Formats: sequence, C-alpha cells, structure tokens
Amino acid sequence: MHAKRILILLLFWMATSLVFAQAKKESGYHYTVDLTKVVDDKVYVELTPPPIKGNVITFYLPKIVPGTYAIEDYGRFISEFTALDKKGIKLPVEKTDDNSWKISNASKLAKITYWVEDTYDTKLEGPEIFQPAGTNIEENKNFIINTSGFFGYLDGLKALPFQFNIIRPADFYGSTGLIPTQSGKPLSSIKLEKTSNDQTKQVDTYRALDYDQLIDSPLMYSKPDTAIIRVANTEVLIGSYSPNNKVTAKQIAENIREVLMAQKEYLGGKLPVDKYAFIFYFTAEPVMSYGALEHSYSSFYYMPEATIEEMGQQLRDFAAHEFFHIVTPLTVHSEQIQNFDFNNPKMSQHLWMYEGVTEYFAGNVQVKYGLISPEEYLYVLREKMLTADQFINDVPFTDISKFTLEKYHDQYYNVYQKGALIGLCLDIKLRKLSDGKYGLKDLLLDISKKYGKTKAFQDDQLFDEITKMTYPEIGEFFKRYVKGTELLPLAEVLTMVGVLYNEEEKFQDYSLGLAQQNIGITQIDSKPKLQIANTNNLNPMGQAIGFQEGDVLIKINGEIIPDLGPELGSFLQRQNSALPGSKTLSYTVLRKDADGAMKETELSAPVKPVELAQRHMLGFNPAATPEQLALQKAWLKP
Repeated sequence: MHAKRILILLLFWMATSLVFAQAKKESGYHYTVDLTKVVDDKVYVELTPPPIKGNVITFYLPKIVPGTYAIEDYGRFISEFTALDKKGIKLPVEKTDDNSWKISNASKLAKITYWVEDTYDTKLEGPEIFQPAGTNIEENKNFIINTSGFFGYLDGLKALPFQFNIIRPADFYGSTGLIPTQSGKPLSSIKLEKTSNDQTKQVDTYRALDYDQLIDSPLMYSKPDTAIIRVANTEVLIGSYSPNNKVTAKQIAENIREVLMAQKEYLGGKLPVDKYAFIFYFTAEPVMSYGALEHSYSSFYYMPEATIEEMGQQLRDFAAHEFFHIVTPLTVHSEQIQNFDFNNPKMSQHLWMYEGVTEYFAGNVQVKYGLISPEEYLYVLREKMLTADQFINDVPFTDISKFTLEKYHDQYYNVYQKGALIGLCLDIKLRKLSDGKYGLKDLLLDISKKYGKTKAFQDDQLFDEITKMTYPEIGEFFKRYVKGTELLPLAEVLTMVGVLYNEEEKFQDYSLGLAQQNIGITQIDSKPKLQIANTNNLNPMGQAIGFQEGDVLIKINGEIIPDLGPELGSFLQRQNSALPGSKTLSYTVLRKDADGAMKETELSAPVKPVELAQRHMLGFNPAATPEQLALQKAWLKP
C-alpha cells in the first residue's frame, strides 16, 4: 500500500509538473502569419499575447535592428491595428508614434490583429530600409519575412518565448536558420477565427526563446530552391529565389563551398552553430543598392539577378564576410548588443571589430587557403585603402561607431574599409610581437572563450581587456589609431611582412577621365545611373571632356552604360582598355538646361595620355629578409 501510494503521488506530481511546464511554456506570445491571405499587397497577422497585469500597456515594433545601424521605423508598415478582449470587443488603442500603440484595459487583452505592408515596393514616407533588412510580399511568388517587420512585443515582456505559425501555400518552403518545431501541418491544426481543411495550405511552426532571437531569424518563403552543405558539425542551408532562374541554390552552394570549408579550417575545424542558412533573394528590377545582413544563425542577401559566372567572386566575398559573424557578434559582443534596445538604441564603439575585423577575416581566409593569390589579396587591400580615403580621418573611429545614428551615418561604409585595415594592422602587429605564433584570429577565439554567447563585455573596457590578454603595444595601437585620430601606420606594418608600400606615385597613362570620388548614383526612370557627384580634382582627361556636377552618364563612345550591377565593372574596364587605339573619347550625358529640364548633351575630347596619380601602391619586396618572409608566411599561409 505504501509503495502504491508513493507511486500514485509520484504520477500525480509528474502530471501536475507537466501541466505546469506546459502552462509556463505556453505563457509567451503566439503569432500566426497568413501568407495565403494577401489583400492590397498586405499580409494578415494575429497575436495571442501573454497575460497582462496592468491596465495600460504599450505594443512596439522596432525602430532599429542590430546590424543595420540605421533607423527603419517598421511600425510605419502596420495598418488596422486592433486589440480585442475574449469576447471580441475592441479595446481602446492610441498610436503614440510610428512604432508604438498604447492599449487601455490591457488586463482584458486577448488578441491583437493587424495588416503588414512590405518595404520593397512601398510608397510610404520615412527612412529607406536597407533591402536585406526589409520585407517582401509577392503573392504566390515570394515572401521575405524579416521578423522585425512582422512581429512586435509588449513593453517589459520582451524576454518571454515566442511561437509563430506561418500559413503557406502547400508548395512553398521556408528557408531560415530556425529549426521548425512542426512543418507541413494541415490548416485545421491551428486555432483561428476561421479554419478549414484546405489542402492547398499548410502550416509551419517555429519557436524563439525571446524577442532578440526572433528578430535574429529571417525567413524566406517561395517554391523550393535549396541545397545543403555539411561544414564540420554544421548543416548549412542555401535557399535561393531567382525570378528568371538565372541562378540556382545548387550553383551557389558549389560556388561558396570552398570558402566555407576554408573558414572551418580558419576557425579551428569546429563551428559554434549546428545549423546556418544563407538566404538569397535576387531581383530582376534595377537596383540602387544591394548587399547582405548578418544574423547569428543565418544571413540574408539582396542582389541583382545575374548568372553565377557574373557574380561568383562577389558571392564568395559576401558569404565569407557574413559567415564569420558566427564569431562576432554571436560569441563576442558588448552589453549594447546583448541587451539591444529596439526602440531607444545605444550604439557600441566597436564596429571596428564587429564589421571591420569580420571583413578582414573574409579576405584573409581566401588568400590563406588558396582561393585568391597573394597578389590578388594585395589588390583587395589596396581597394580598401583607396575607398577609405573618401571618408573623414579627423574623428576617432570609436566615436564614428558610437554616434553612427546621430551624426556619422554617412561614414558608416568606412567600417568595411578602415575597419578592415585596423584588423590588418592588428593581425600583423600581433604576429610580429609573438614571432608569428599568435594572430588576430587567435585573439578573437580567446575573447570568445572568455565571454561567449551569453556573457557580454563592457563596451568601455574592451581595449583594456585585449591589452591584458596580449601586449602593451596593442593597447598603445588602440590609443593612437582607433580611439585617437592618427593615420594607420600602413607602411610600418606592411614592411614587417615584406610588402612594399608607396602612398602615392605619378605616371602617364590613358584615362576615362573619372576617379571613384567623382562618381555618385542617381535614378532616371526608376533605373540607377552613374552621375557626376563632384568635379573636385578631375584628372586632365576629365577636365578636357568638360564634365559638370550633376551630369548623368548615359553612353561612352556611343555604347549605353549598364545599370548598377555586375555588368558595369566589366563594361568600364573594356572601354578603358580600348583607349590606346582610339582618337576620341565621347560621353552622352543628361544635363540640366536653363529651364531645369534634363537634355542629352554630347561631350568629347581627343584621347591622349595624361599624368595620373596612383595611391597606396603595394607589391611584394623581392629583397625581403628571412624574418620578413617568415612573418609573411604566418600572415598569408595556413
């Protein structure tokens, strides 16, 4: 009897514990997004919220998300926001700004519903959203669910778990770094106001530990085009949407496979994630900008549609950069990143590390494992030096990072240029100080062991921590070149590894008359076109042509200039190569007349060699010492 009573009590305890655990698990947010219910290019979203104790609560969508370093105001894209009690009676709601709704009688709140408009083709006013952080609604074709544009949170309840259902066409597939808890369920398996057994629709269910993980997890739904690569302990998913089938996930997988395998070796043979997703959206529309956005377990790419041959190296460069974010900020990050405030953000001063060092690694891994030659790698570094010249140099890089939202947003792209060069200098200096045995990669791995996914460092103490872990000279480097405004010691550092550096040399050559700093981008008939942004320091050929600020470039020597995309670079290179055999260089430009109307204008000048200046010339020193060659090997070889 005694043993039986104990067994009954034990069973009762287990049952009540399971009920309690289930209740606890179910106490978070329960979302449903219906991709089969598109009205006026909007998608319906329904939320069953967690219990609310107070009388008033505010519901938010993000003002900004990690990785973009720009204001987005996702709440602009929400309409027909409604709060309901259990009887379906509307509760009072006041929209307090673009991203927040104050709900009264909140203790009675049982459901929130709203409609979401996408960002890709919106006509709404407000800041332009970087496409890899945006949303797309193309009925029966493609849905980009950057979760920041679809899901919100209640004030003070951001740390609760989130579950969300995606109702999708039965022949659609969701590419994401999340692992679904259930996939392909019948529509009748979830509770909605109206459910059915419509077999053309299915439901996928996902869970996130909290709002931070939810916003860190984009999804793309379309007819499946996927491939899988196994990289050490990690399953890597490639999901692709190419509207005209110019490129496939299988081709992308083959293109980036070597880079991923090299990164595995670079990081010691094991990766800190079990699943990772590369999500590619290719657009056939003309684009003003394109790029990628990192996440802890995935990365999202928005690019002009082209063949794998046309964009192969660019894909490898993008993939290498974004994949390295599994180190930073996934395992190395400050309190500002770990406790990210989506509606009142405080920025970190260490973009030099999050983006700059990641960009440095993306190039260094490719030369180390033979994916590009050492000479090609010097060209990559030189391009970064040239681009960095276009940005200010009299403000500490830590300030540019910390205040990028307020006053230095136009300097943000330099993170990928000077930030990577900071990484270059640190890597070589560390190797010099350690006789080649310890580099920047080793430092980041040691920092990740010290902190890790759940432990953040204090933003203003990182330099001191790194100095303690390495050498006093590294602390001095940070003080002078990152927290200070001294120009990076490129000549000094590159000499250590047997690389000759010449800041500027002059020579005679042929020219199309333009330098990178003279060129901008504008839109004509919704298509991106090259434009003369300024005429400062035009070379003699450009002066002879007679460019004026605001000229829109249409043709060179009678040939139409391609829109921004992979074809543009090869077109300009071909035109430049033809100059020695040409008598005249001509441009067709659109130029404003006296009435302000854009008129086609023909410009031309005789082709002749002109004096040009080349900056940041790099080359390997044939007379390098054994010590320099040994350090060069540590820098460029596995």
